[in-house]
Amino acid sequence: MNDRDVKSEVTDKYSLRGRVFHKLRDDILNGKYKENEELREAAIGEEMGVSRTPVREAFRQLELEGLLQIVPNKGAYVTGITVKDVKDIYAIRSLLEGLCARWATENINREQMEEMEENIYLSEFHAGKGHAQQLAELDNQFHDILYAASNSKMLEHVLREFHEYVLRVRRKTLSDDARGVQSNAEHRQIMEAIRERDADRAEQLANAHIRKAYRNMVKSGLYEAYEETESADGKQAEQEK
Repeated sequence: MNDRDVKSEVTDKYSLRGRVFHKLRDDILNGKYKENEELREAAIGEEMGVSRTPVREAFRQLELEGLLQIVPNKGAYVTGITVKDVKDIYAIRSLLEGLCARWATENINREQMEEMEENIYLSEFHAGKGHAQQLAELDNQFHDILYAASNSKMLEHVLREFHEYVLRVRRKTLSDDARGVQSNAEHRQIMEAIRERDADRAEQLANAHIRKAYRNMVKSGLYEAYEETESADGKQAEQEK
């Protein structure tokens, strides 16, 4: 089995290696394992009921994704997603979402267009009812539809990965009802530009949408959330001394 085949099996959610990899990645992104915490192959293998081999392969893939650092003769340490990583992700994502919207104007099919329109309608309904959880789910769904409509599996893959990486941070920051309503209004503008086949406008709107989302995240407590985590970790370390 060559390196490409190994990577494919490790990231396949339905294989044993894939299940170990995705579980570890989710645990890192959800904050179960803290930054600089050491992960031990034997302990994780025992916890998951698997041998060290799939754990070791998951470690290697996580290192490639920048979530883990393997130090020879020492161990594997969590890198996680830092506040700078979040800033970088949103800067890159704003450009890629713009490209995605541009390609969607060329490739979206009737079914996807109807799904996008229904998503906007449902979002406006739940916004009027103050249903924050439903709005968050519909926000994710809108971007899923947009990614698929680009008709580029490579672009879709990258954007989905970025989206997963920042989900934890989005949960850590305070929810902003006003931003939820504004975000859906921006979705509607993107949808209308795509429906009108206005690629330039769709790209500009999608790019601005992600930049506004980042600014709102900062306003809603991005830096404070990281400071609180670091403070809590520091207190725990002091108690363990």
